[in-house]
Amino acid sequence: MSNYVERMSVQYHNFSQGADPLIDSWPLMQTPTPILTISGLYLLFVLWIGPRWMEHRKPIELRRTLIVYNAAQVIISTAFCLTPFFTGLFGQYLSMSCGEPMTGISKELQLSVWNGAWMYLLLKIIELLDTVFFVLRKKQNQVSFLHVYHHTIMVLFTWFYLKYIPGTQAAFIGVLNSFVHIFMYTYYLLAALGPQSPKQKKLWDQKYLFWKRHLTTLQLLQFGIMLCYFVLINSMQCQVPRALTYFFVSNITIFLFLFINFYRQAYRKRPATAKAD
Repeated sequence: MSNYVERMSVQYHNFSQGADPLIDSWPLMQTPTPILTISGLYLLFVLWIGPRWMEHRKPIELRRTLIVYNAAQVIISTAFCLTPFFTGLFGQYLSMSCGEPMTGISKELQLSVWNGAWMYLLLKIIELLDTVFFVLRKKQNQVSFLHVYHHTIMVLFTWFYLKYIPGTQAAFIGVLNSFVHIFMYTYYLLAALGPQSPKQKKLWDQKYLFWKRHLTTLQLLQFGIMLCYFVLINSMQCQVPRALTYFFVSNITIFLFLFINFYRQAYRKRPATAKAD
């Protein structure tokens, strides 16, 4: 029994050692315990505690909170999209060059990518509030498997990427995702700014939110671009760990099926009532 415990202790210690001691020293990055705890508490609240707590309560009015939150998301997502142009990362992609996660590019650029990935991780954690807001507003029908799976897997993947394989190649995925989020949170911002009365809200939706269907199409296009990107970097024999490639491709495929199913249900069988993620 003692040998088993000792082996488990050694494996946990090895698991806690990331790609670089600097990253390991950052908040949330020392061990997987904090990020797993955050993800577990998120799932526990949005799937069990939250719905039961709100069951006999009135929906909480969060209009001002949503306006500020969505506006901030638009600004932050725009910043993430513009950052590669000021750090040299965009030039790295244009050169179509590859390299090991720790070599082939300047240390300054690598550190910029690491800092950006850590801030992106914080953003993914903050985005868990999307679901919390649904629960507090008693819109549990919006807490779909697609929505919860997407938010949870993005937090976990971003942490694992930064911890073990913080190369430049996967940074493109974060930039592309941020580009889509500009439009997504702009849509949510306009929805939050709209009037409250049903009649006025209908007119508001027809005038400003008619493009919701195109937002889902943009999200599907995003996953198609991601798949093509991984085919490209693998054909160029970039030094991307196979585990990363398999994880990305498998999850992108899952997202494609889930979003296609959402698209069919929302826009072909009945009017759209669910909020896309």
